[in-house]
Amino acid sequence: MKSWHVAAALLALLLITRAAYAEATADRLYVVACGERTAPDVSPWTPGVNVGQPIDFVDTCYVIKHGKDWMVWDTGLPDAIYSRPSTDPSAWRRTSTLEGELAKIGIKPAEVKYLAVSHTHPDHIGNVELFPQAMLLVQQAEYDWPNQDGSPRFKESHPVTKLQGDHDVFGDGSVMILSTPGHTPGHQSLLVRLSETGAVLLSGDAVHLKSNWDARRVPSINVDKAKSSASMQRMAEVMAQNDAQLWINHDKPQSQTMKHAPDYYQ
Repeated sequence: MKSWHVAAALLALLLITRAAYAEATADRLYVVACGERTAPDVSPWTPGVNVGQPIDFVDTCYVIKHGKDWMVWDTGLPDAIYSRPSTDPSAWRRTSTLEGELAKIGIKPAEVKYLAVSHTHPDHIGNVELFPQAMLLVQQAEYDWPNQDGSPRFKESHPVTKLQGDHDVFGDGSVMILSTPGHTPGHQSLLVRLSETGAVLLSGDAVHLKSNWDARRVPSINVDKAKSSASMQRMAEVMAQNDAQLWINHDKPQSQTMKHAPDYYQ
């Protein structure tokens, strides 16, 4: 075969592979309620705006089905809160357990292959050890970031893949972890491609509220303002490239418009 025939064949194979990669999708995306609270003052999240005004937050987890595999993104508040509710309206509370929500979907924690968290604040890692067998996907910078008392944020015994940036979870481009630092040192967001819904970008806490996104507002509680702003710009570019929706973890008005488990998005 002539060399130009070989080159043409390789180019055709590359184009076919790229097309298949671009069209790969996850099978299902479940939205799971993982907690709620009323914060007495929204201004730590909206510096200089609505000072002293209360706000209702939700806490959201997500479950993804890809072929025979299951993935959980963020684990919410500890399930123990459900059985020990607080009377303080500003405290986080749960109306169900994550394990119970998985049962509604029809799966057990032991069936989850991959577990990833946007970051390591308590309302996102409360049930990590519900999945002791699942491979934890987390940025190295986040894994190495200690608690205030110097203790580690994860059990050393938990299987983990420490990431150094973006990561293709299933190897086909359907579910992509994106490095979006700023809120915490190793914060990450998740791009999920679905056949009917299209692409969805799960914000983690890179964005807390739709108004913050619109104004590119950085909460005062973030560890790095410059990186936060850069991450939001990157997210906007990814959304434009993929015609993606932005699903904001803590935004209650948006959450109220969405289907929740056991319903799902395809």
